[in-house]
Amino acid sequence: CNDLGILIDLAHLNEAGFWDVAKLSNAPLVSSHSAAHTIAPHSRNLTDKQLDAIAESDGLVGIVFATGFLRPDGSWDENTSLEVIVRHIDYLVERIGITRVGFGSDFDGARIPKAMGDATGMPRLLRLLQEVGYGEKELRQLALENWLRILRQTLRR
Repeated sequence: CNDLGILIDLAHLNEAGFWDVAKLSNAPLVSSHSAAHTIAPHSRNLTDKQLDAIAESDGLVGIVFATGFLRPDGSWDENTSLEVIVRHIDYLVERIGITRVGFGSDFDGARIPKAMGDATGMPRLLRLLQEVGYGEKELRQLALENWLRILRQTLRR
């Protein structure tokens, strides 16, 4: 995949699969829609050790919006607040840096907080992030620029 310029998405791999790819790949490690295992111990979420490997590769984590991956209790409760997404973003930004975090959503079938609903609810999340201190530059990084960096580094033209 590296030789062909194909981005390898680690989001659906278990931890053993993650480390297999990390050992073989020389590209940035990317998990398109995951969350922090430290906050919500779901098997699909990334451990601190995995996050450190992503940071070392200058990769990216796209924060998932699916409630069951975000909540510490694993509940698929659609009444989950957007603050839980912000908590994961804060943790990831603190752990691996603002340039390695983006939005990963999973709008295509996952249970998303009702407060967001669908992609039309993104402005509510952006406003909340602004309220807790993220500036315009950081919001652009989370929403667009970090993904563009990864795609430019990984994909072949």
